[in-house]
Amino acid sequence: MSVAQLKDTSRLCVHTMTTKPLSLDQCLDFYQSSNLSGITIWRNVLERLSLSEARRRVDGSALKVVSLCRGGFFPARTAAERQAAIDDNRLAIDQAQALGAPLVVLVCGAVPGMPLSEARRQITDGIAAVLPYARQAGVKLAIEPLHPMYAGDRSAVNTLRQANDMVAELKDDHVGVALDVYHVWWDPELREQIARCAALKALLAFHVCDWRVPTRDMLNDRALMGDGCINIREIRGWVEEAGFTGFIEAEIFSTENWQLDQRDYLAKIKKAYLEHC
Repeated sequence: MSVAQLKDTSRLCVHTMTTKPLSLDQCLDFYQSSNLSGITIWRNVLERLSLSEARRRVDGSALKVVSLCRGGFFPARTAAERQAAIDDNRLAIDQAQALGAPLVVLVCGAVPGMPLSEARRQITDGIAAVLPYARQAGVKLAIEPLHPMYAGDRSAVNTLRQANDMVAELKDDHVGVALDVYHVWWDPELREQIARCAALKALLAFHVCDWRVPTRDMLNDRALMGDGCINIREIRGWVEEAGFTGFIEAEIFSTENWQLDQRDYLAKIKKAYLEHC
């Protein structure tokens, strides 16, 4: 990696969930004043805004909308619940299109007690059901594999191989993969499957944070890059070998960091990105 790359934050994107205490307006303001280039918008910050008003505010900023989080959660025990999930994913696609986001990140879902094979079948069927709608809207869907500790209730897609298998089965250029180092860093097949992403032309997003040792909370204890044990720069190298040139997205769920002054926190994120990504 060149010296210029090590000093460049032009590819740094921050998720609004990373700065959870902030409203959409505050995120837009704080990110711009921190000289960030990209924003990934989580749907919770849209709850009190019309889509036209949210788009007006986004268009008034210099930030590029990288993606919308999140869709997914397809598996369910009843047909009515599965249809409700499909309807919600169509809404997420509408929101992404309205905001100018090129993709929706999918946290695919799981049901406690449901066999993982059945959950994965329902996930594939659910994505297939919304793909024509996504294609018509010009919005891509990015399957995000989650760490196996979430297999019971958040996602039955737990490895990059499983995500790639779904992409290969669906055979549509509007579906791909979102790769988050927090979820896949441990996988012995990771480099091989990243290369497979390249062959499938499937790598749509790259998320970074770090794995704290010991982890104090399964959901909200992600660390700043460099404060954990993930070799992020190595994984970035593999991702770029696979041809990825998009934004590098800081997605950090952290109760500890949400207590900080969020402008100071953004400065810490930039420093961690430059030193460890």
